[in-house]
Amino acid sequence: MAEKITLKDGVLVVPEEPIIPFIEGDGTGVDIWPAARSVLDAAAAKRGRKIAWIEVLAGQKAFDETGNWLPEETVDSFREHLIGIKGPLTTPIGGGMRSLNVALRQILDLYVCLRPIRWFEGVPSPVKHPEKVDMVIFRENTEDIYAGLEVEAFTPEAKVLIELLHEQMGWTIRPDSGVGIKPISETGSKRLVRAALEYAVRNGRKSVTLVHKGNIQKYTEGAFRNWGYELTRDEFSDVAVGWDDCGGEPGDKVLVKDAIADITLQQVLTRPDEFDVIATTNLNGDYLSDALAAQVGGIGIAPGGNINYVTGHGIFEATHGTAPKYAGQDKVNPGSVLLSGVMMFEHLGWQDSADDIARALEATISDKIVTYDFARLMDGATEVRCSEFAQAIVDRL
Repeated sequence: MAEKITLKDGVLVVPEEPIIPFIEGDGTGVDIWPAARSVLDAAAAKRGRKIAWIEVLAGQKAFDETGNWLPEETVDSFREHLIGIKGPLTTPIGGGMRSLNVALRQILDLYVCLRPIRWFEGVPSPVKHPEKVDMVIFRENTEDIYAGLEVEAFTPEAKVLIELLHEQMGWTIRPDSGVGIKPISETGSKRLVRAALEYAVRNGRKSVTLVHKGNIQKYTEGAFRNWGYELTRDEFSDVAVGWDDCGGEPGDKVLVKDAIADITLQQVLTRPDEFDVIATTNLNGDYLSDALAAQVGGIGIAPGGNINYVTGHGIFEATHGTAPKYAGQDKVNPGSVLLSGVMMFEHLGWQDSADDIARALEATISDKIVTYDFARLMDGATEVRCSEFAQAIVDRL
C-alpha cells in the first residue's frame, strides 16, 4: 500500500512503497525520465520494494497546460511528500521566473546542493587518471548572487541604488552599471558546512575543504571560510579539526582546510586525490561541479540533489540542460537523472538498491554498450538508444 514518507525526530521514515512526485522535464526529459524510471523500478523490485510515482508539472509542460511555469500544486506536492525527483527544466526567456530550478530551491529552502563526482570504469575521460576523482560537493543553494538581488543598468532602481551607495558608503560606481547584491550569511554558511561535516563523519571521509574567494571578497566569501572553521571548533571538535589547529596532522579526525576558488579549479585537475568533501558558496559550487563532471564523463551523467536536512525535504535532479533539439529522439544519455535517482535511493536508506544500479551501470559501460555521447569517444563501442541503454542496465541488475 502506497504511503507518504514522513520525518520523525529528524530521520526520514520510508515505507516499502513510498509516494514520490516526479517532474518529467522539458526537452529530452521525455526520453531520459522514462528510461531512468525503468531502471529505478527494476532495482526497487529486486529488493522487494515499489515506488508509487505521481507526476507533477513544471516548466514548458506546466505552462502549456496551466499557463503557469511552476504551479502551486507542484510546490505543495513536494512540500507534502518530502522527497521528489525531476528532469531538466526550461528557464523562461525574457520574462517569468529567473530560474525554475532556483525557484524550487528557494521556496523549499533546499540549502544544500549535493553533487557527488566519481568515475565509472570504462567512461571516456579527458584526464589520465579519472579514478582519482572521488569528491562530494556541498554547494550552498540559497544565497550568493543566486539570491537574484540585482538591478538593471539605466533603470530608476539602478540610479537610486548607485546614489545610495555613494551617499552612505562612499562607493563610486559608474552610472551605466547594473548592480547586484551578494549576501553570504553566518546562518547559511554554518548550516551548509555543518551538513558537509556530518556527511564526512558519517561516510568515513578524510577531509572537508572550504572553497572560497576570500582573498578578494573578504566579508562574504572570507566570512564563509571563517565561519566554517568556527563551526568546526564549536560543534565538531571531537570528530574534526581545522588545519591551523593541527598543522595538517588531524590524526583520526576529519581534517578541515580551505582553498582559494581559482587555485582549486587547477588543483582538482593536477592533484585530485587531495580533495574529498568540498563545502563552498553558490557560484563557486556551480563552476566547480561542472568542471569536475568533465573529468569523469561530462555533465550528461552528473547527478545532483537539493536537500534540507532539517525539514527532510529533498529534490533530486538531472544537472544538465533540456537539449531540445534532441527531444523525442530516444538518443541522449539518461545517466544524470538515473544517478540522481541513485542518490535519492541512498537518501531514503535504500543503499542496496543504489549499489545494484551503480554496479549494473558500470558493467554496461564496461561492456561498451553506450549512448552516442560515449560511443563517439570509445573504440569498439556498441551505440544504443536511450531506452536500450536503460534496458541493458536492467539486464545487468
